[in-house]
Amino acid sequence: MQRLRLKSGREEEVKFISHLDMMRFWERALRRAGVPLAYSQGFTAHPQISIAAPLPVGVTTEAELMDVWLSRWMPPQSFIMKVKSQLPQGFKIFDVWEIGLKIPSLQSSIAFAEYRVEVKSEGVEKDVQIALHSLLQATQLPWHHSRGREEHFYDLRALIEDVWLIEREQFTGQYLLGMRLRCGNEGSGRPEQVTTALGFSRQPDSIHRTKLIFKKQIAIIE
Repeated sequence: MQRLRLKSGREEEVKFISHLDMMRFWERALRRAGVPLAYSQGFTAHPQISIAAPLPVGVTTEAELMDVWLSRWMPPQSFIMKVKSQLPQGFKIFDVWEIGLKIPSLQSSIAFAEYRVEVKSEGVEKDVQIALHSLLQATQLPWHHSRGREEHFYDLRALIEDVWLIEREQFTGQYLLGMRLRCGNEGSGRPEQVTTALGFSRQPDSIHRTKLIFKKQIAIIE
C-alpha cells in the first residue's frame, strides 16, 4: 500500500461545491484516471481519501491538501499526469509526494489556516487599524451563531491567531486583509465572522485560503 499527499487548488468556477460533493468528485476523478485506489474494510467499502480542513462553500484556495491511499505503488508524477487529465476547469494540482503510512492524519495535524480576504467599507483606514488593534488586544470575544435550530456559543478570539491589513484601495474602499485562524478539531475560525467582529457591515467580496500550517511547525503548505 502507498499513501500520497496531494496539494491542489480551487478557483472561482468551483468555489460553491460542498465538501460532500467534493469528496464524490475526487472519487470519480481518481477512478476515471485509473488510479489503483485502496478501499476500506467492511460492508460499505469506500476509497481511502482524506481532505484536510474542509473548505467552506464560497472560498477559493491554493492550499488544499488531500491524502490518497493506493493499493499498489505508483510514481507520484504518473499520478499527477493521469489525474490532471480528468480535472475540469477550476481545479489545479500543484504537487504530489509520498508520505509514510503511519504519519498522523491530516485533520489532526493542522493548526492554522491563512486567508486573504477582500471586503469593502466606507470607513477610513485609521478606524480599521484601530479595530484591528483592539481585536488583537482583547482576551475574549464572546460569539454565537445559529446552525439549524441550534445556537452555538464560543470565544471567537481564541480562534484568531493574527489579522492584519495588507492594503486599501482608496477609490473603491476595498480592504485586503490577511488572517491566520485556528483550524482543527478544537474549532476553526471563519473569515466572515472576523470581518464582522472588526465592524465591517458588508460580507467579504472574496475569501482565499493561501496556506495551511501544521502543529509544532512541522510543515507549512503554501
